[in-house]
Amino acid sequence: MLQWRQVGLLERNVTVGRSKTLGGEGRMIPLNQNAFDALVDWRSQFKNPSLDHFVFPTERYGLDGEEGVKNGAVAVWNLDPQRPIGSWKVAWTACRKAAKVNCRLHDLRHTFVSRLGEGKVADSTLTALSGWMSRKMLERYSHARNEAKRRAVDLLTSGEIEGDSPQNPPQRETRKTANVQ
Repeated sequence: MLQWRQVGLLERNVTVGRSKTLGGEGRMIPLNQNAFDALVDWRSQFKNPSLDHFVFPTERYGLDGEEGVKNGAVAVWNLDPQRPIGSWKVAWTACRKAAKVNCRLHDLRHTFVSRLGEGKVADSTLTALSGWMSRKMLERYSHARNEAKRRAVDLLTSGEIEGDSPQNPPQRETRKTANVQ
């Protein structure tokens, strides 16, 4: 349902429209260089795109040429930029097959959050980018964070962290000293 009015090419961002969650709607997602370049290239494929046009419009593909004399080239027909793509599932399946990728569309969200988590992006930034309102969702998606927690607690027994107890001196020794005096 993304329309060109939601894509800020000058600001290099996308503003999320309707969303399943309150935190999702209206949030601004900055575009990295690859995403920005892809959107600029994609927009150049359309004749006179307007702000009301859909970024991913409905369209059909077929072999170019007249009936009975097909030249083997693929051509777009029935492009309607005023109507959004009919089915993401169908589009994703075709895209995945063409790219020879075997993953679900939703796996990309997991990868997005996990990679940012590995890059030590702050939790508040991750929740803002993903549109989540709860910490529970962040924990579910950021697999790398769980592994980082595991490595952190393993440091306690690995000998890599040195130092005394935070109670210095320990409480029982403090009591003995207090009773002696």
